[in-house]
Amino acid sequence: QLQLVESGGDLVQPGGSLRLSCAASGFPFNLYAIGWFRQAPGKEREEIACVTNSGRVTNYHDSVKGRFTISRDNVKNTAYLQMNSLKPEDTAVYYCATSCVIGSGSWGQGTQVIVSS
Repeated sequence: QLQLVESGGDLVQPGGSLRLSCAASGFPFNLYAIGWFRQAPGKEREEIACVTNSGRVTNYHDSVKGRFTISRDNVKNTAYLQMNSLKPEDTAVYYCATSCVIGSGSWGQGTQVIVSS
């Protein structure tokens, strides 16, 4: 059974850092691109980062470029999102998925990130 489990969300002060993890099981992880998405209260879900199945190519939403880094470990079947210089507007539920397109692929249950002083 395909499963994605996000973890690492927390309450953090502006300017702080967090690393989110996306643990995958039940499918050939190394054959799938992985996307990270987020949904803030009252807003639509948006894609923020994507990594190809090999990990060689990454893409980022303009709002997180230079602050967030997506990566993956195909031995551990885990993808990561390193988030630095966090801002209050980064507050959202963060999801990983086996796709870089909203509405496709399989999704995890999400992990909450709150950036607040």
